[in-house]
Amino acid sequence: MSVSPQLLPHEHTLSLKTEVLADVLTHVENILIIQDLDGVCMGLVKDPLTRVIDRNYVKATQVFDGHFYVLTNGEHIGDKGVNGIIERAFGNPAEVKAKGLYLPGLAGGGVQWQDRQGNVSHPGVSEAELEFLAEVPQRIKIRLRRFFEQKSIAAEIDNLDECIQASVLENKVSPSANLNTFYEQLRQYPEIYIDLQKDMQNLMQDVLQEAQVKGLGDSFFVHYAPNLGRDLQGQEILRPAQTQDSGTTDFQFMLQGAIKEAGVLAILNRYYSQRTGSYPLGEDFNVRQAPKMLEELLELVKANFDPKEMPLMIGVGDTVNSSVEDAQGKLTVRRGGSDRNFLQLIQRIGQELDTGNIIVYIDSSQGEVKNRKSVKIGQNETSGEEIIVLEGPGDVRDVDEPLTLNFVFHKGHQQYNEFFQKVARERKASDHR
Repeated sequence: MSVSPQLLPHEHTLSLKTEVLADVLTHVENILIIQDLDGVCMGLVKDPLTRVIDRNYVKATQVFDGHFYVLTNGEHIGDKGVNGIIERAFGNPAEVKAKGLYLPGLAGGGVQWQDRQGNVSHPGVSEAELEFLAEVPQRIKIRLRRFFEQKSIAAEIDNLDECIQASVLENKVSPSANLNTFYEQLRQYPEIYIDLQKDMQNLMQDVLQEAQVKGLGDSFFVHYAPNLGRDLQGQEILRPAQTQDSGTTDFQFMLQGAIKEAGVLAILNRYYSQRTGSYPLGEDFNVRQAPKMLEELLELVKANFDPKEMPLMIGVGDTVNSSVEDAQGKLTVRRGGSDRNFLQLIQRIGQELDTGNIIVYIDSSQGEVKNRKSVKIGQNETSGEEIIVLEGPGDVRDVDEPLTLNFVFHKGHQQYNEFFQKVARERKASDHR
C-alpha cells in the first residue's frame, strides 16, 4: 500500500511516512498530544521495575509544554510508577522536580493528575475508596501464593517469592496483578497459565463483591489488558491465552470512571483553560463525572467546546487489536486494546469538528512481552519503498474496523523516541511553543 504525499495527514492510513507527521508537530502551534507510555516511549518488559526511559526523550517533551500530556492506566507514583523511572534515569529526584521533568497528565486510567513538578492529586476519589484499594495488593499476593501451593509445579518456579513480588503492582488507585513473569515461567505448562488467568479473574470478582458489601458497589471495575473489548453490560472481556499468545496479562482493579476516553475530555478541559482562561466543563470536572459511552462523550465535546479553539489532536498508543472468531461459518469480531477507545474518541472529534485529528500507532511487539501482533513490512514493487503489507495489529478479516491508524512506527518505541526528539529540536528552532 502506497500513500500519496498529497493527502492531508489525517487522510493517511497505516503510513510509514512519518515526515508528514513531523511537519505537523513542527509547524502547527495549536496542537494537543495525548500519549500512552508503556510500549510507546518505553519498551514492554516482564518486570515493571526494570523499565527504563530515555532522558533525552523526557527533555524533548518540555518543548511541547502545554501541548503534551500522558494518558496511562499505569501510575505516576509508587515503587513501580513512572516518576521513579524518570528519577532513576536522571539520578537526582531533586533535579527532576526543580527542572519540571515529570510527565504531566493523567494516570490510573484518568483519576491521577500530575503536573511537571510532580504534584499529584486524585480528583473525584474518596478516602473510603483509597482505603479499600490499599488492601487489594495483599489480597493478590495471598491468592498467587495459594494458587502455586496447590500446584505440583510450584517447586519448578524459579524464585517464586520474587515472581510474586514482580507480579503485584501496589498502585495507589489501580492495584494490579501482572502475569508476564509467570507466563515466561510457565511456557512449558500452558494449561497452568490459563488456570492462573482464570484464578486472577475470579479474585477480581471476589474483591468487587467485597466492595459491594462495604457500600462501595459502584466504585470499582476490572480492566483486563489486553482484552477482547466489552460485553453487552459494558464489562471488559478477558483475552484467553493461546499458542504463542499470553492473552490478558494485566488484571487492574480500578475506579469506576477511570477509562482513558473520559481522560481525553479531562485533558481537553484543562487545555482550553490554558488557552482561554475558562474551563468548558467546569474547573472541578473529572473523569468520574463523565459518561461512559463514546457517543455521549463526543456529544459533550460538541456541546461545550468552542470549535474555533479546538486544537489539532494527536493520539499516540500501542495497544489496539481485533480478532475474528469463525464458528460454523459465522464470524464474530472482537475489538479491544486499552488504547483503542481513547484513540477512537480523538479520531471522532476530528471528524465531527473537521479538525483532522491524527492517530499514531507504535508497534510494541519487539519488547519482552510477546502478546502483540507485529506490523508486517514489504516493498512497493514499483518504487521499492517500504510499505505495510498487513492491516496493522488487527485481523485482516475485520473489514469494518472503525479506527484508522494514520501513522505507524513499525520499529517500536526507540524509533518513536528518536523521531520525537528530532521534531522537538525542529519545533524549538521554529519558535512554535
